[in-house]
Amino acid sequence: MKRLLAALCLCSIAAFAHAEISQKFGPLEIHYNALTTDELLPEVARAYKIERSKTRGLVTMSVLKQNKIGAPSPVPAKLTVYVTTLSQQLANVEMREIREGTAIYYLGEFRVTPPDTLKFTATVEVAGEPKREMVFNQKFYK
Repeated sequence: MKRLLAALCLCSIAAFAHAEISQKFGPLEIHYNALTTDELLPEVARAYKIERSKTRGLVTMSVLKQNKIGAPSPVPAKLTVYVTTLSQQLANVEMREIREGTAIYYLGEFRVTPPDTLKFTATVEVAGEPKREMVFNQKFYK
């Protein structure tokens, strides 16, 4: 119950700080967001063992697939995420899966030095679906 509350807080903070965005690929809908970890509530950061800092970023992703009645449902995925800075420095973002009840989502931490705009490249693999690649940018402010 405590973890579920933390997840809801995490989603609320992330949605409040930056609008959550999604991309659709056939029956898949991929939701994503990136923010600096200092925007997380201290109790949420503690619950997920995330260091709060203006120089640490957090990318959140979830993958939904339409079920037989057309409603989106969370599905497990293999995510490979890279982040590139404006100066073309590339870093791998290690994603970890979180399962709470029926929810499945992924968290990954990275370094950021605001102000900067980071480019995220993600490969998403879901059983029974073609591999998908998506790219998104996120601005980070001081």
